[in-house]
Amino acid sequence: MFEQLTQPISLILLTIIVVLALALVRMSQRLKNHQRQQLATREQSQSALALSESEDQDKRFLSKADEALRLTQTFQKFVPRQFVEHFAKHGSNTLELGRADEDDVAILFCDIRGFTGLSEKMTPQELMKFLNSYFLRMNDPIHQNNGFIDKFIGDAIMALFDHPDGTDQDKAIDAINAAIDLRYALNIYNQHRSNSGYPPVNIGVGVHFGPVIIGTVGSDDRMDTTVIGDSVNIAYRIESLAPKLGADIIVSAQTLDTVGDPEKYTYRILDWVRVKGRNTPLEVYEILDHLPEEEQELKLATAELINKGIKIRIEKDWDAALALFQQALVISPEDPLIIHHMEQCHRARDADYSHDWDGALTLQ
Repeated sequence: MFEQLTQPISLILLTIIVVLALALVRMSQRLKNHQRQQLATREQSQSALALSESEDQDKRFLSKADEALRLTQTFQKFVPRQFVEHFAKHGSNTLELGRADEDDVAILFCDIRGFTGLSEKMTPQELMKFLNSYFLRMNDPIHQNNGFIDKFIGDAIMALFDHPDGTDQDKAIDAINAAIDLRYALNIYNQHRSNSGYPPVNIGVGVHFGPVIIGTVGSDDRMDTTVIGDSVNIAYRIESLAPKLGADIIVSAQTLDTVGDPEKYTYRILDWVRVKGRNTPLEVYEILDHLPEEEQELKLATAELINKGIKIRIEKDWDAALALFQQALVISPEDPLIIHHMEQCHRARDADYSHDWDGALTLQ
């Protein structure tokens, strides 16, 4: 009996043990799977966290870079980048008060003719809107020719041309090219003004090449970059002659000499003058390349007569000079330059010039 009873019990126990073992195996596998899932989830979370932190860091770096770029761009609106690069080229990485370097550059002055009368017809808001619109269009021809605007003086623009790694010839060519492009830009601007019912504006441009001092001036709490020297005064005075001599673009003989190629531009001599603030006289020339071909030909047709007339005027032979200018006037009756020379000859003939007069006219 006992043997009969114990045999089924062993089978039952064995069956229970097997079932429990299988259950334990399944539970162990599930536990391991769960642990693996938790580990994977944890790793994913850590990876996601690390990625998130990395992305946040990248965003912070990008934000700081954008902020630095904005500050740099804002800074360059007040201090041209080329000024900083110029000082760096001469061994200085900072802008400090009293810094000064001497260099040969081309200087360009440009202003609006009759600006005072024009501004009197505008409200303050209209005037500022007009000036900003005008400066916006004049900016590109200067920058496209390796120049930069040093300062705005009322309606005037002072620009420098210090061709990076270029020669003096490059600097002079850049400045003259910019002057020509300024006239082209003005034509387009006047077309827009005409379409809007506004009258056209005109400008005069003067260019000179020579040595200048580039530096920083001011005080501990207010500093500015500046360019000073005789060359700056010459460029400014040359530009002021534009309305007196009826020329759009005036350049000094030194600028053309620096260009070195007499065939590169079309030009004619204007006069032998002594500008304000300078004892030594200089020859000034009119650049013609921006003008229509017919107008260029007309000006060139009288160029030799004007040149001869100036030379004879210097010798104080007023009547012979007047005869040459009269011949030129027959060819081009409306040329203001010829009329200027005739008026100067009449005035000089009545004046008492000393024997050592060098023939230069003093034009204020």
